[in-house]
Amino acid sequence: MVDVQSSRRQVPRALTIAGSDSGGGAGIQADLKTFQELGVFGMSAITAVTAQNTTGVQAVYPLSPEAVTEQIRSVGRDIRVDALKTGMLFSHEIIEAVAASLEEFKWTRVVVDPVMVAKGGSVLLQDAALSAFKRKLLPLVEVVTPNIPEAERLTGMTIRNASNKRDAAKQLIDLGIRYVVMKGGHETGEEAVDLLYDGYCFSEFSAKRIDTVHTHGTGCTFSAALTAGLAHGLSVELAVQQAKAFIQAAIEDGIQIGGGIGPTNHWAYRQQRTPGAWTAEQSLA
Repeated sequence: MVDVQSSRRQVPRALTIAGSDSGGGAGIQADLKTFQELGVFGMSAITAVTAQNTTGVQAVYPLSPEAVTEQIRSVGRDIRVDALKTGMLFSHEIIEAVAASLEEFKWTRVVVDPVMVAKGGSVLLQDAALSAFKRKLLPLVEVVTPNIPEAERLTGMTIRNASNKRDAAKQLIDLGIRYVVMKGGHETGEEAVDLLYDGYCFSEFSAKRIDTVHTHGTGCTFSAALTAGLAHGLSVELAVQQAKAFIQAAIEDGIQIGGGIGPTNHWAYRQQRTPGAWTAEQSLA
């Protein structure tokens, strides 16, 4: 006889604390799609509802800190959280509420994607929230995954080369973070190189740069894939390696939705590993 309760306990579970993207390419929607594709049961606490599509963000409606806290508590008190990630937090009140929840439940496998500005330029983290982000939240996390502009805003540095990236990573580690993954998507060159730093050693994860504008939600998707790896019990290094492969596949096999900066293909990673599976290219033929 199958022990249903025992089998349920074996399911990896991940929580995303982020904003809702009505266009489906980023935020909560991208995170849950990624969790599902990587065999993780996904849960969510929504911080804000956005009206957005591939052309930009039309409106942002933040939830109250109390609403965010209650969502997290509802999950935390009933369903185990093996790993979690944060995305759009928007205000210092929400950041403080999330930090308090992390301390309440003593969760340690925490990934922070420092969502600050949307692809179209809309501000998703208020200036007044930056201090709380650095003081209250970052010392509680295991991994932070900034892109170059986000790392510049967090450190106050100008990042133009590999040496700058390493110096910025060191500054971020000094805030109490265990691992920094600085993404290289905003750089130029034939390779997109992500830099991992653990306070002692640097590692690089490189992949061919894809010539496409359809990169909406890449940061959310990458950090969600990393979180899924941690929920499965992978080391940070292996989780980063998996996340890099996942987002590379998602960008390579684009689905070209919308008239602006379109989303990535969240099912491409699985399909590339399943011979004979349907692909986005086939649907466009």
